[in-house]
Amino acid sequence: MKLPTLSHLPRDTRDTLFVLAVIAWVLAPLSLQVPLWCSAMSAALIVWRGVLAWRSQPLPSRWWLLGLLLLSLVGTLISFKTILGRDAGVTLVVLLLALKTLELRARRDAFVVFFLGFFLMLTNFFYSQSLLSAAAVLVGLLGLLTALVNAHMPVGKPPLWQAARMAGAMALLGAPIMVLLFVLFPRVAPLWGLPSDAMSGRSGLSTSMTVGNIASLALDGSVAMRVRFEGAAPAQSALYFRGPVLSHFDGRSWQARPSGLPNRLRLPADLQVAGEPVRYQVTLEPNKLPWLLALDATPQAPVLAGKTARMTRELQWVLDQPVTELLRFDAVSYPSFQHGPLTRAPGLEEYLTLPKGYNPRTLALAAELQRDARYAGADNAQWVAVVMARLRSGGYRYTLEPGVYGQHSADEFWFDRKLGFCEHIASSFVILMRALNVPARIITGYQGGEKNALEDFWTVRQSDAHAWTEVWLPGQGWQRVDPTSAVAPARTGTLARLTPPRGLIANAIFGNVNPALALNLRAAWDAVNNRWNQWVLNYSQTRQLDLLKNIGFKEPDWQDLIYLLCAIVVTASLLGAAWSAWERHQQDPWLRLLHRALRKLKATGMALGANSTPRQLAQQLQGDAAQAARQPDPARQAWHDWLIRLEALRYAPAGAGHTSSFKRQLATLQSELKHLPNPQ
Repeated sequence: MKLPTLSHLPRDTRDTLFVLAVIAWVLAPLSLQVPLWCSAMSAALIVWRGVLAWRSQPLPSRWWLLGLLLLSLVGTLISFKTILGRDAGVTLVVLLLALKTLELRARRDAFVVFFLGFFLMLTNFFYSQSLLSAAAVLVGLLGLLTALVNAHMPVGKPPLWQAARMAGAMALLGAPIMVLLFVLFPRVAPLWGLPSDAMSGRSGLSTSMTVGNIASLALDGSVAMRVRFEGAAPAQSALYFRGPVLSHFDGRSWQARPSGLPNRLRLPADLQVAGEPVRYQVTLEPNKLPWLLALDATPQAPVLAGKTARMTRELQWVLDQPVTELLRFDAVSYPSFQHGPLTRAPGLEEYLTLPKGYNPRTLALAAELQRDARYAGADNAQWVAVVMARLRSGGYRYTLEPGVYGQHSADEFWFDRKLGFCEHIASSFVILMRALNVPARIITGYQGGEKNALEDFWTVRQSDAHAWTEVWLPGQGWQRVDPTSAVAPARTGTLARLTPPRGLIANAIFGNVNPALALNLRAAWDAVNNRWNQWVLNYSQTRQLDLLKNIGFKEPDWQDLIYLLCAIVVTASLLGAAWSAWERHQQDPWLRLLHRALRKLKATGMALGANSTPRQLAQQLQGDAAQAARQPDPARQAWHDWLIRLEALRYAPAGAGHTSSFKRQLATLQSELKHLPNPQ
């Protein structure tokens, strides 16, 4: 049996399938945010409704809908323990929209589906405000507008492209208003967020570091931040963006130092900088973490709008609240710096502690080195050199697939596996340093980045997340030591990065892609995204007020924004009204009345010429004169008489068109047109 094509389907079936396709597009991005069962159930409901429409079968009964609604409520409660909040609310609305398609019978039901779709489309911005998300929402908006316009075309079977063209025109007409509201409407931050569940951030950093539980590390290519330097950028090997400092080790995990230490054990920062500063601007992606990732070392607080940052004793800059929206700040850093006590202090003992019962072979190695006559009297700096030499010459390798480590992770690294990524190397290095009585700790953050070939900025990705170490040296304080650079110099000294092996499908698709072309495409995409971030997502109230200053306001505030916006809206409205009045004055009132009559007749489904005269329209209405005489139609006769009178008014004696009598007759015809019945 030959299946009907989409163009040959009945109007209701075609329109329903189009609406379902648009709804599926709107729901697709949210499938990554809602529970898996919700995505599966929504997809099944939409497919079910599509099959019913294709086969022209009746819709399910209300008992089916009530049962599915109850199932949706129960599933949401089980998943979130509530139906309130952002995630639970979005999940429930997704299911309600899918269920509403099962009772899509009349135009009223279609309008409910449309406006639920508009609302759900906006919820995408709860999770992502990226350029891709905005593009997907724009396509969904045009699809919903097309369906809405098509629903207002009740007669015949108008092509969808005609509705799409009208929807596009409506969107273009509304674009200036959208731009005006974006530029001048007072910004309220955070715009997209709800208390207690603002967003599900993802980052290469965390407040702790567990060693050995990850068998393989998949590099995340998403952007962590973008950096624009004033003048020449530092060497790639000097780009260390400082994050959490981890000093407490329980045998498996490294964590930050306890906050309840007595004051005598708290080491002061004692930061001293030298040399030429590096000035730069950072655009930090949302990550739900309260950290400002600045270069080592930044003595003064980064400059950012509406927020204040403080520096910890470990030189990390933190905010009072997590970063839940795009954040831009300016900073000044000094690559040449010194910090920490210069002489032995009680607080340094914390950086020597190791848990009992872990890594016995590493402790034995430290004892053996201390007994070795070659290293008699070695100081902290010499011990660092000894261990770094061991890393360079001992056959150790940097890999993304080291396998799962056991309880004694440092022992396995130093003696058995001899491979790992930066976490394994840094952790094993610090454990051995502490066993040699050298205070040491782990620093996490980002190292390196990728310079954009098209624009002058650096992109730091989650794959650039890194762990290095600091050791304490007498007379020098804390000094950075990156043991990974001894194992894999390319990791920190150049732009090279390890990449996880591709699977069969990825090799089949991307195996023959030119690497240079791929890098250029990624650079172009990063440049576009950076413009989007700077000009759209990072358009803050501060930039709004700067705009007002540029146009003459001395001390602008949000009230000035409201006044300016209202003034522009009122001025535009007055200009529009004046244009409309001028246009009406320019147009012949008799022709305007004829066009109104023609539109009213066409709305009844009659096929009429666009340039027909009143007498031609009257003749078309009457049709066959003999048939009209046998079966008179009052409605058609009323239209016929009205059109003949309209024609007579047009061809009145010369000069009558400028008399008050003409205007009165025209007004009478206009009044009668409103009450003429539809011709049958």
